[in-house]
Amino acid sequence: VLGYIAQRLNFSLCNWVLNFLTGCLQVVKCFRTLCCKGQPPPRPEYDLVCIGLTGSGKTSLLSRLCSEATDNIGPTTGFSIKAVPFQNAILNVKELGGADSIKKYWSRYYQGSQGVVFVLDSASTDEDLEMARTELHSALQHPQLCTLPFLILANHQDKPAARTTQEIKKYFELEPLARGKSWILEGSSVDNIDAVKQSFTQLIELLEDKDQDTGRI
Repeated sequence: VLGYIAQRLNFSLCNWVLNFLTGCLQVVKCFRTLCCKGQPPPRPEYDLVCIGLTGSGKTSLLSRLCSEATDNIGPTTGFSIKAVPFQNAILNVKELGGADSIKKYWSRYYQGSQGVVFVLDSASTDEDLEMARTELHSALQHPQLCTLPFLILANHQDKPAARTTQEIKKYFELEPLARGKSWILEGSSVDNIDAVKQSFTQLIELLEDKDQDTGRI
């Protein structure tokens, strides 16, 4: 009888230990699931240069993308840098001032760029539009930029005098000049920032494609 009781006690103790260890294992699994999954992989970052004449709206567009106020925005003197967050990437955008006294130094800031944002005022005078055309042609052919993806924004589409993207494409001769390059031409306005985000999302896709092509080489 005593042997039987001892056997039952040992069996019960073993069951209790087994159940206890099983419970501990479940707790560890839950802890790992909740706390030990690790941080999600970091979003890739791309360094961009943003150029365009004074008054084209570069600063306002970038500020809106960063959810910053656009009141009392003045012309950029020198350059400024903004980290623009997107769901699948972070764009470190170096915006260069567009005044005549600054344009001649643009090329000093091109090094290290992985993409280009060119903003033009689609509602500007013919003279200013011709200047923007000259600057874009220069950028598309510059040795440090010519192989990079371009996002060209025909800004101020909300103004009555704005040219359409088709008119801009024809006037700027983009088809023959940019043949073989990666570029996007889209209309933009600070009043439709969702469309601007879509344009930058297209640019990110071009940047990702270029990364993949580089990795295959």
